[in-house]
Amino acid sequence: MKTVQISLNSIDKVKSFVNEITKYDFDFDLISGRYVIDAKSIMGIFSLDLSKPIQLNIHVEEAAEADVVMEALSAYIIE
Repeated sequence: MKTVQISLNSIDKVKSFVNEITKYDFDFDLISGRYVIDAKSIMGIFSLDLSKPIQLNIHVEEAAEADVVMEALSAYIIE
């Protein structure tokens, strides 16, 4: 599992983020405070406080797969 902080501070960012991660068969969880939601759910994402960074857990087995996903999501990741 790989964990990163992301920012989804606009409607367009949320839509493009969900479109990007639905291309992968892995599970993605977003964690904000005590809430854990499926990152592929637009409605779930809009139930979170999007003004703050959100923790993204990517459930992948191999490091090479994680690198591919990280590259695709680089626009959302907070360093």
